[in-house]
Amino acid sequence: MMNNTFKAILLTSMLPFAANAAQELSPWYVGGGLGINNYEPNCDQKTMKVCGEDDPYAWDVFGGYLFNDYFGVELGYRDLGRAQWIDYSDKLNDVGAHGMTLGLVGFWPFADKWSLSAEAGAMNYLLSNNKQWGSEYYSDRGVAPYVGAGIGYNFTENLKLQAKYRRYENLDEDKWNTLEMESNYWGLELSYRFGRTAPAAVVAPVAVAPKDSDNDGVTDDKDQCADTPSNHQVDSSGCTIYKEVTEKRDVGSILFANNSSVVKKESYERIEKLANYMNQHPRSTVAISGHASNVGNPEYNMDLSERRAAAVAEILVNTYGISKDRVTSKGYGVTQPVIEGNSAEANKANRRIEAYVTGIHKEALIK
Repeated sequence: MMNNTFKAILLTSMLPFAANAAQELSPWYVGGGLGINNYEPNCDQKTMKVCGEDDPYAWDVFGGYLFNDYFGVELGYRDLGRAQWIDYSDKLNDVGAHGMTLGLVGFWPFADKWSLSAEAGAMNYLLSNNKQWGSEYYSDRGVAPYVGAGIGYNFTENLKLQAKYRRYENLDEDKWNTLEMESNYWGLELSYRFGRTAPAAVVAPVAVAPKDSDNDGVTDDKDQCADTPSNHQVDSSGCTIYKEVTEKRDVGSILFANNSSVVKKESYERIEKLANYMNQHPRSTVAISGHASNVGNPEYNMDLSERRAAAVAEILVNTYGISKDRVTSKGYGVTQPVIEGNSAEANKANRRIEAYVTGIHKEALIK
């Protein structure tokens, strides 16, 4: 009786230490468990003559200290229940073990609120046998090692429920060498950890001046165009403001044979380049002008020059797919010679068409 009283006092003496952890989760915890214990040898192993009525219910109380969230130490008291059997000398055995325990425990959280545990330690046991209904009672003390494993669930940061298995070795009676036992325990264990997690400190937001990374005058929180050159004029979204600029290009002359409006095959390459440029600049237009050499009737030459210009325009539209509304053609006859006179050199140079492309492109406005 005195021994049990001392054990209870030892366990409850941990409570003042736990009460000091007022505003944070304490390393101290207490708990208790209830389960089923099965001594070996047992009836299943057919080592007894007759099995009696066992009292297999085991229980324990404990207190622990955590060095960190993963490792700690536990001190407790455990009663492993009792087992009955009639041995081959026809005598009733009523055997049980109980005592103080000290062990190390480890925890491994593996999911939200779930954790695995492992433990190892020793039990300072008292093994007793109420043989023949107490008429041949005897007992012995010893130290038995144990190991265990479990899985736990935290209902709250303080309250945890665990399913436990423990294996006890060498629960022996050495005085008369009558008992050599092991034990398997399965049970549930409820523990309470003192204190609570301190609430996170509320930090007042610090006002930070808006940043303008590309120095375009528009802060980053409103800037939709990053890395705008600092010398560009920008809109309210930080994007460059552009103006449209019109430019004209002379793409050169295409020559014709005397008295002909048929485009030579070698001229198609130049027309294709013109078409490619217009396809890349969809807002561009082209004005094609036809010319003739100063030979023969001026009215005929005017008509011939118009047919030459129209021939090139038709190739742009029908062969290269340039829209009709982007192409104009006009004949100028002999009125705009590149070489005056009617020499062979002048005639060859003046039998031509000229194309002028008007393109529109965007140009950034500079500050």
